[in-house]
Amino acid sequence: MTIAALTISFLILIALGVPIAISMVLSTMISLLTIGNLPLQVIVQRMIAGINSFPLLAIPFFILAGEILEKGGASKSLVDFSNALVGRIRGGLAMIAIVGEIFLSGVSGSSVADGSTLGAMLLPLMKKKGYDDDFSAAVIAASATNGLIIPPSNTMIVYSMAAGGVSVGALFLGGFMPGLLLGLALMIICYFIAVKRNYPAEPPVSLKDFTRSTLAAIPALIAIIIIIGGIVSGFFTATEAAVVAVAYSLLISIFVYKQLDLKILPKIFLNSAKTTAVVLFLIAASNAFAWVLAFENVPEMVGKFILSISSSKFVILLITNILLLIVGCFMDMSPAILIFTPILLPIMKSIGVDPVHFGLIMMVNLSIGLVTPPVGTLLFLMSSMAKISVPKLTRALFVFYIPLILVLILITYVPSIVMFLPNLLMK
Repeated sequence: MTIAALTISFLILIALGVPIAISMVLSTMISLLTIGNLPLQVIVQRMIAGINSFPLLAIPFFILAGEILEKGGASKSLVDFSNALVGRIRGGLAMIAIVGEIFLSGVSGSSVADGSTLGAMLLPLMKKKGYDDDFSAAVIAASATNGLIIPPSNTMIVYSMAAGGVSVGALFLGGFMPGLLLGLALMIICYFIAVKRNYPAEPPVSLKDFTRSTLAAIPALIAIIIIIGGIVSGFFTATEAAVVAVAYSLLISIFVYKQLDLKILPKIFLNSAKTTAVVLFLIAASNAFAWVLAFENVPEMVGKFILSISSSKFVILLITNILLLIVGCFMDMSPAILIFTPILLPIMKSIGVDPVHFGLIMMVNLSIGLVTPPVGTLLFLMSSMAKISVPKLTRALFVFYIPLILVLILITYVPSIVMFLPNLLMK
C-alpha cells in the first residue's frame, strides 16, 4: 500500500507538470499518511539529514568556480585552443564543440553550464558557416553530456555520498577514459555527417596563433591538474579542492585573462546560489523519497527480483542499463542517483562490479537522459538557444545516440576502461 501510494502519486504529479522535487516531497507525504504511525516531521528530518553532509559543500564551490571561469575568459581560451587543435578537420566547428567540451568539463563540472557556454559561442558561427540549425544544436547537446562524465563532476560527488563514501578521486579518475572515448566517437560521427553535407573546415591556424592559443589555455588547464591531482594525491579532499578551484579561478580571471569585471561578482554569486539551491533541494527531497523506499525494504525486494530473473552478470548489467536509461528519461540526475544507488549498488556488488565502475555506468546512463525526451535538460536548453522545436532537435539527435549507447556498452562490459586510471594511480 505504501509503495503503491508513493509510486502512483509521484507519477501522477509528474504527469501534471509538478516540479520533480515538489513531486517527491508530496508523494513522500502521501506515503507516510498510508503508514499511519509515523509523523510528517520525518520528511523534514530526512531532508535536512540528506544535505547535512560535508562532502556536499564541494557542489556550490564547483558551481561558483565554473561561473567565474565562464565569465572570466577561461572558456573562450579553451574554445580557441580547441580550434587550433581540430578546427581544420572537415566540420571544424562541430569538432571544436566536442573538444571544447572535453576541456570545459574539466573546469566546470556542469553539463548545462557547458552547453550554455558552447551554444552562445558556436551557434551563431555555425549558422553563419552554413551548418543546419538542428545539427548544430544536436552536436553541442550531445557533446555537453561529457560534463557529467569528465571530472570534476558534481553528480559524482552525489553518487559518492549515496554509495556510502566511494572515493571521489577514484570516480574522477574513472571518468577520464569514458569521456575521451565518447569525444572520439562523437568526432567520428560528425566527420561523416560533415563530409555528406559538405560542412566546411576552419582555416589552418598559423604557428604563431597556435602558440598564442596554447599559452592562453594553459592557466585554465592547470585548474584541472590542481583539482584532480590534489584529490588523488590526498593533498586535499574534494570539498577543499572545490574551494581551491574558486580561489584559483578568481586569480586567473582577474590577473591572467583580465576579463572578469569585479562589478559582476555579486551577480555571479547570486547565480551560483540559485543553482546550488535547486541542486540541494533536489537532493533533500530525494533523500526523503529514498528513505521511504528503504523503510519499506524496496532495495531488498528489487535485488531479489532482478537476481531471480537471471544469475548471469551479462544479463543483470543489461537489465540495469535498460532501467537506468528509462529512469534518465523521466528523472533529474541527482534524484535518480540518490534513489537508485541504494537499490542497485548491492546487486552490483553481489555480481562483482566495483562501486567505481558502477558509478561511471550510472553517469553515462544519466548523461544520455540529458538529451532524451520528455525531460532532457540539454534537449530543452539547446532547443531554446537554437530556436528550433524539441521534436526537430530530437530527430537530429538520433544519430548521436549511437556513440552514446556504444560507449555505455563498452564501459559496462569492459570495466578496465573505467578502472585503469584508478587502479594505476590510487593503489
